[in-house]
Formats: sequence, C-alpha cells, structure tokens
Amino acid sequence: MNSNTSWIVGFVIVIVVLAGAWYFWGGAAPASPNTQATGSSVPAPNTDTSASAPVAVSYTDSGFSPASVTVRKGQRVTFTNNSSKDMWVATGPHPAHSGYDNTDRSTHCAAGYAGAAPFDECTAAQAGGTFTFTFEKTGTWNYHNHAVAADRGSVVVTE
Repeated sequence: MNSNTSWIVGFVIVIVVLAGAWYFWGGAAPASPNTQATGSSVPAPNTDTSASAPVAVSYTDSGFSPASVTVRKGQRVTFTNNSSKDMWVATGPHPAHSGYDNTDRSTHCAAGYAGAAPFDECTAAQAGGTFTFTFEKTGTWNYHNHAVAADRGSVVVTE
C-alpha cells in the first residue's frame, strides 16, 4: 500500500469512528438537565396553539414530518406511523431515553412503573399505530425513533 492509500484509509476510519460516536450518543449533548439542543432546526408554526388542540406528526419512510413542532404546555402531540417500518417514539438521547423525565428506558419502560408518564412509547408501533403524549414541561425536547435511531425530531414546548 502506498502512502496516499494509507492516508485515505486512515481518514475514512476516523470519519466512521466519529460518525458512530455521534450516532451512539444521540447527535447532540443536552443543553441542560431538562432540555436538549435543537441544532439548526427551525420549529414549524402551528395554526392552533391552544392547549386542547392536538398536533399531528406523521412518521413516514423518510422520517418524521414535520420534524419539529411547537406546542403549548399541556398540549398533546400524536405521532402516527405511516411508514413500512416500526415506530418507537422516545426522548433523546438514544438509547437511554432520559431527556424528558431524567429516568432511563430500563426504568420507565419496566412493567409496574408507577412514576410520571415518560416521553417514551416503550414499544414499537407497526404501520397505522399511534403514540400520543401530553407535554407538561416547557423546553425543547429532542426525540427519535428507537427502532430507526437516525430518524429524529424535536418538540418545543412554550408556556
């Protein structure tokens, strides 16, 4: 192997390792214990932001649509699986799912868990399945499809 080929192979290995680390740790570190950074995503405006109006997010083979929504505290978001894949909506970071309520997936998805409702579906929904969650905490809450962790979105909750 010549020196140019060795250099290219080394560069590709570094990129793969960095991409794997980003994927494993959820792509972004939390901004604070109860909120997570949204990166450059711009929340999509809602036409009705009253606390009683549910917001719909569709999961398709291309990911979540819209990927970012803004709701008011107490408002519900319903995620519907309109894809050919399984959908398991869960707060970031992947795979812990601890961003919204500071409990991890193994705790709040365990049989008999009696704490506050987690922002975690805790099981995969097949095509046509839905998951509805009422947001009671303000902040920016990143989420992902645990079954396909590269598919991500965010919910911005305001007063």
